[in-house]
Amino acid sequence: MKRMSGSKNRWGVGVAFCLPMIVGLGGLTIYPILASFWYSVTDYAPFDKTNERVFVGLANYQELLSDPRAWLSLWNTAYFAIFAVPLGMFAGLLLALLLNLKIKGMAFYRTMFFLPSIVPLIATVVLWGQLLQPHRGLLNEFLRLVGISERFIPLWLSDEFWAKPALVIMSVWGCGGGMVLYLAALQDVPQELYESAALDGASAWDRLWHISLPMISPVLLFTGVMGLIGTMQYFAQAWVLTGGTGSPNDATLFYALNLFNTAFVEHRLGYASAMAWLMFVIILGATVGLMKMTSRYVYYHS
Repeated sequence: MKRMSGSKNRWGVGVAFCLPMIVGLGGLTIYPILASFWYSVTDYAPFDKTNERVFVGLANYQELLSDPRAWLSLWNTAYFAIFAVPLGMFAGLLLALLLNLKIKGMAFYRTMFFLPSIVPLIATVVLWGQLLQPHRGLLNEFLRLVGISERFIPLWLSDEFWAKPALVIMSVWGCGGGMVLYLAALQDVPQELYESAALDGASAWDRLWHISLPMISPVLLFTGVMGLIGTMQYFAQAWVLTGGTGSPNDATLFYALNLFNTAFVEHRLGYASAMAWLMFVIILGATVGLMKMTSRYVYYHS
């Protein structure tokens, strides 16, 4: 009996220690998720005088599937993800391969390439907003300096065609986080594999393709999945650069930005909650699909 009483006391102490996490998880995660699902099946305008939640069933989802603005924002987001994620991974991997070389001053180079990833996001966006100015921006001044004709110089964020590529370029600049992961994975590859391959006459490309990439493939998958999830929620950069308008001509109206405007500008919280659940389904499906498609190419070594 004493042993059982002691176990109960220890259980109570354990629950007491975990209580802050339990309350936080329930109040800040589980409840908002359940509430958003309930809002998604209601017509809810939180700033309306009545503040009523009228149950409408699947009406919000039906409207969402026929909303051309929602489909445009999905297309903008998909365009950005298709280009930004692979380019960011490629740039990070290329830098990691270069920084894995044994040369003097490597610690300095690693620090310099990682610095852009720790600069505050808003400061980075404001800086790139100045760099991408069509007439006075440093990037276009460089293009003029190398002899590019004025008619071929992009207007970047002022041009519907160049707005999304400009944001892709800006996203690649912050590839330092992935670079650090790739570098750590490369340094974890057993050197004996490289030595054996070199003795067999394998070229540097063969060693990269048949040893380095397979050995770091779990890290590549991880950064790919996280990059996909991040780009599907791309919001702050577009909001700061366009003031939340998605200009020019909705070329930078990403799905998360459209969701934000629907909830907090148009005050349609029910419809915005339906948009959030559609985003969740899309992200879940894309993540599962990516992991299934790449599972045969990922090598987990012990």
